[in-house]
Amino acid sequence: MGAVTQAAATRRGSQPAPLGGSWFREHAAEFCARAAISGLFVVLATRIGAEYLRTGHLTGLLLLVSELLVVVLTVLRRRAATVDRRWQARVVAAASIVFVPFIHPTGGSPVDDLQTAAVSGAGLAIIIAGKLTLGRSFGLMPAHRGLVCSGIYTFLRHPIYAGYLVTHIAFLVAHPSPWNLVVLAVSDIALLVRATYEERTLSADPEYLAYMDRVRWRVVPGLF
Repeated sequence: MGAVTQAAATRRGSQPAPLGGSWFREHAAEFCARAAISGLFVVLATRIGAEYLRTGHLTGLLLLVSELLVVVLTVLRRRAATVDRRWQARVVAAASIVFVPFIHPTGGSPVDDLQTAAVSGAGLAIIIAGKLTLGRSFGLMPAHRGLVCSGIYTFLRHPIYAGYLVTHIAFLVAHPSPWNLVVLAVSDIALLVRATYEERTLSADPEYLAYMDRVRWRVVPGLF
């Protein structure tokens, strides 16, 4: 669950945040989004917490910390002036969020937990750096919450997504199973598609176009 650099989006498919008579709908939708994110976190926390108490493995616990940041920043994020409300954007954003809480800690990895925890910790550090840089500009949908292109965003356009990929790979190595592979593959593919959707919206802003010229790679240097 991450966010990218946010900028004004004016191209077709991006609509201004509701005003006037739509105030109730806007706030109801915001409340539902926060409640859903919090509920999904509780599901994940229950699964990971039980596994940690049983085994003392750290890899899943580090993934849980990264997801907690999503909850905190979702609650604290500033109101968006413009939001991409296309159904495609909603489906992709949802797919990138809702599957991760249903991963199943299985253990049984031939790789030592401290090794996978170290990799997961590196991914978590990237996620924390990205989310601290975004601050209240964090969002789950493409939206105008102020342009952010400093800090870790000078290296990748979507560093938080890169951090998620690292933590997800570490978790899969620590807890290998067909179920976890499918769940994380769907989530991560949705993350990559979400990055392209966000940029399709944000590229309407000349400042973001200049940023894209300066920072070549979205998520994986040399590949994507």
